[in-house]
Amino acid sequence: MLQIWKTSLAELLYFYEERRPPLRRFFPWLFLFFIVLNAACYWLAMYTAYPTYMETPEARQYLLLQFPVGFLGALFDSISFFITIWIIRRALECKSTVEYIGHLSLDAVIAVIATFWVLFVFTWGGQIVSSIDALFSDSVPETILERTNKTTIRVQQAIENPAGNWRNIYFGLIMGVSASLPTVTHFLLFCRACLRGWIQKPKATF
Repeated sequence: MLQIWKTSLAELLYFYEERRPPLRRFFPWLFLFFIVLNAACYWLAMYTAYPTYMETPEARQYLLLQFPVGFLGALFDSISFFITIWIIRRALECKSTVEYIGHLSLDAVIAVIATFWVLFVFTWGGQIVSSIDALFSDSVPETILERTNKTTIRVQQAIENPAGNWRNIYFGLIMGVSASLPTVTHFLLFCRACLRGWIQKPKATF
């Protein structure tokens, strides 16, 4: 099964390296893809978790927030993409199962870091948007400390009462879709290897 898994991963890496255009052309398209993906996830989460927010006086802030979310999210996802490629190359060189799985587990660490990055984006991005919005209205912009406290409170509430704060948790999961792509890919390849190993397993004869 491990060999099937490694073969599938090697085929995926070979496909990427053979089809990828020069980096100077590939990176802008990759970055643009992640901008669109993060913005799409933002609006999906917004309209499914908080459908009435765009009818409130803060609607302009939510509209502007998509830009730092898209850009900063794409920055993280693009960097993690190339880190994942490096991890795959190193994993395929491993001889033991423990080393192989250990290398691929690094993507789970990236997913955890992505969670904190999302909090950073909404904290700093929200503060920037609040300052910009104040230029066009009489509102007082939030300070970074106020924004940080608001984010911290929401995280604490989600941990202490998940059922009562399911919207915030759901919102965070949707925003983490792009960062979880490498982990999901490895999991699907593992499931594919298990299925192919089961199909190719010699049947007992009596």
